[in-house]
Amino acid sequence: MVDQESVPKLGSVVLDCTDARALAEFYRQLLGFVYRPGDEPPTDGQADERGSDWLVLRSPAGGPQVAFQQVEQLPAATWPANTVPQQMHFDLTVESVEELLVQHERVLRLGGRLLYDRIDDPDEPLRVYADLAGHPFCILVG
Repeated sequence: MVDQESVPKLGSVVLDCTDARALAEFYRQLLGFVYRPGDEPPTDGQADERGSDWLVLRSPAGGPQVAFQQVEQLPAATWPANTVPQQMHFDLTVESVEELLVQHERVLRLGGRLLYDRIDDPDEPLRVYADLAGHPFCILVG
């Protein structure tokens, strides 16, 4: 018998991308996640079979995973213009404006780019970035 009050658990958030390995590496470094066993980059010069199809990152603390699905084409979101809507985005939080500044440097170093800056907002300081595939994501003080 199924409990009628049960709800499914969020297992993964999946991002389409034209370079699954590059985008997985961006988020692995940004979030401190680790590859699902078997999804690590090949180290012996072999072809990156998984990196050309589907990769999964897991949080060391548990919780939902982030997966990356290779696609042939992906129009980059044009946020804040809505010519190509963003369709989804991550909201990442930090404890302070000082930490937001530290993360800003990390995002840029990893290849992300700044789309919108609202760091001076007294109620909700934030910055919006695009990842390597053009997906917008926010880092905010929360």
